[in-house]
Amino acid sequence: MPPPIAGTPARQTLVGVLLLVASMWALSGLDASGKYLMGPDPGVTLFVVCLVRYGVHTVLTMVTIIPARGWKALRCSRPQAQAARGLSMLAATMLFFTTLHYLPLSQATSINFLAPLIVLAIAPWALKEPPFLSRWIAAGVGLLGVLVVVRPGSGLDPAGTLFGLLTACALASQYIASRRVAVDDPYTTLIWSGAVGSAVMVLTLPFYWHDLVLLSGRLSLPQWLVLLGTGFWGCLGHFLQIQAYRRTPASLLAPFVYFQIVSAAALGWLIWKQFPDLVSWLGIAIVCASGITIGLIEWRRSHAARA
Repeated sequence: MPPPIAGTPARQTLVGVLLLVASMWALSGLDASGKYLMGPDPGVTLFVVCLVRYGVHTVLTMVTIIPARGWKALRCSRPQAQAARGLSMLAATMLFFTTLHYLPLSQATSINFLAPLIVLAIAPWALKEPPFLSRWIAAGVGLLGVLVVVRPGSGLDPAGTLFGLLTACALASQYIASRRVAVDDPYTTLIWSGAVGSAVMVLTLPFYWHDLVLLSGRLSLPQWLVLLGTGFWGCLGHFLQIQAYRRTPASLLAPFVYFQIVSAAALGWLIWKQFPDLVSWLGIAIVCASGITIGLIEWRRSHAARA
């Protein structure tokens, strides 16, 4: 990570928490935009949404980071790991947008929080870390919470549930790749995140260019703004996260990541009048509690190891 920003610890912690919460709203804005765009009206295809989302992301990072840091910001020590991270991020985006085609925003977001628990569960093999029973228990409890959310009788589409679980697996792959590129400047990773996705979408453009042509004369100005906003919200969300982690230790910010459930539920209710029932909230609470608890256990374990 970049050098921490100077300031009183209490103030920097508060600023870091506020920036992280703001990033959760930005990323929920990205998800809500994708869900709206792929709805019956305007009916934008998945590939076009991803093309614009990653294209705008790349342009924004290039015009903001390169003037400040120079072309050296493009250099990375592990290009293969950066490419793997970018590909897993693109896969997670496509899978999650597909999930949102079937599921409400809040329930789909809650399934995503299985991803960090999956990483902890497979860390002994994927990251060569010591095995801990607490991690496997947390992963099992988190899975139980997701099963409560997607239980029979919940009214959720089984296809959406399947795509949601695949999204969690893709996100877990992205998190593992993120550990491997941690030696690079996070702003370099931010650029590569958009550039890899943009390159893939441009290379596959011959397969869906007609969708883009047909779309050009069909969208209204507000719909074009929502489409372009996917790249803005995605880039802004990741940028705010970088700023948050520069000011506040990751262990202190970990519980606030689950605030995205609140932002997703709020946007889902405001836009589509979709709100989880009490049993679904119970499942969401189980997922969040398992993640927060194992986060605290990991923090105490790392603190004891340093001591």
